[in-house]
Amino acid sequence: MARPNVRQKIIDAGLQVLIEKGFNGSGVQDITSAAGVPKGSFYNHFESKEALGAEVVDIYGRDNPRRAVLADTSLPPLERLRTHFERLNAVFSDADFGRGCLLGNFSAELSGQSELIRERLASLYLDWSSDIASVIAEARASGAISTTTPAPDLAAFLLDAYEGALLRARVEKSGQAFDRFMMVAFTHILT
Repeated sequence: MARPNVRQKIIDAGLQVLIEKGFNGSGVQDITSAAGVPKGSFYNHFESKEALGAEVVDIYGRDNPRRAVLADTSLPPLERLRTHFERLNAVFSDADFGRGCLLGNFSAELSGQSELIRERLASLYLDWSSDIASVIAEARASGAISTTTPAPDLAAFLLDAYEGALLRARVEKSGQAFDRFMMVAFTHILT
């Protein structure tokens, strides 16, 4: 098996450190120490921590397994949506509600601080909403849901509500917010 190159080591470590400590709570030294590379190597590959942060957002969005679940047409659309959110719930519950979604964390921390990262986050929200909207449209076409709310609006609402539930779950150190999200989304909204 090929050994990861220095740039990839920095990206992988950056993703972990930025999720665990936040953007402003971590420094280049934290990232390079986690990567096991000299600090000077960071600047051979990235202009700044902001540039690494923007790349991490792109990778987080592109490589997120949610795309595979939402695109799995072997499952009925509502089952795909439910599975998607159940898997997210499990990730955060398994971490004892101690970490959030990089998307939500960076949105809260950096949207007013870094235009570069804000733009990448906005693009990621749009992509994620679009993935969800496609599945909602399939569910509507199959008759599984009858709501007349436009699929893009419904998808954006679900994503917004989920990110809010995640924040509350972290504060309460409990899955109750996830349970409420799932109950309302799948018994009252997606009907």
